[in-house]
Amino acid sequence: MTDRITIDPAICHGKPCIRGLRYPVENVLEWLASGMSIEDILADYEDLEREDILAALAFAARLSHVKRIDSLAA
Repeated sequence: MTDRITIDPAICHGKPCIRGLRYPVENVLEWLASGMSIEDILADYEDLEREDILAALAFAARLSHVKRIDSLAA
């Protein structure tokens, strides 16, 4: 995953990106959440690879590993 997800202060304000290509991980996750398939994304963004999208998912999974989440006060 570390060769696919890069963090560079000079690219996208330091957000985690796919191989420094100015595709933030958050965008890839939003595309998937909106219903786009991996194949749809690859067709629309030809410089991305399947492994890039899987790395974005793995990165998000790693970030979600927390001991507990306290409910927010309303």
